[in-house]
Amino acid sequence: MKYETVAVAGTFDLLHKGHKELLSKAFEIGRTVVIGLTSKEFARKLRKPHKVEGYVTRENKLKEFLKRQNLLHRSHIVPLNDPYGPAITSQDIEALVISERTMPRALEINKIRQERGLKPLQIVVVNMILAEDSKPISTTRVRRGVINRQGRLLSRSLL
Repeated sequence: MKYETVAVAGTFDLLHKGHKELLSKAFEIGRTVVIGLTSKEFARKLRKPHKVEGYVTRENKLKEFLKRQNLLHRSHIVPLNDPYGPAITSQDIEALVISERTMPRALEINKIRQERGLKPLQIVVVNMILAEDSKPISTTRVRRGVINRQGRLLSRSLL
């Protein structure tokens, strides 16, 4: 493990292969992983194009996944009420694990940290995991019935 503490964040709605890769990378490089889990209120503000499961449901499913991977004891799940969470205040967090889609937010987090006199975080980018159709796996696509959580196409007519 390269870092003592790393952070990762997301809504983690309908936990899919892309989410699991992101989390796996975080646990691969960090001894402790702070997982910012989007609160119900913040998820609403993000205006997702689909329904989002409640916070407790998403937290429980996340914990079940981490427990099956024997990683729960190395995690610290915190509600995320804004785009930054503890990443802009914690001196303990050393790195941020993100998807390529969220690079602008990571750079913003480091700018805020520097303004506050904190060390910038190392940014570790995980490439988007692609479905069989070479498009990124996303909860939106799963909810629309285009792909399953592993990225397999469910209906070619929806392409």
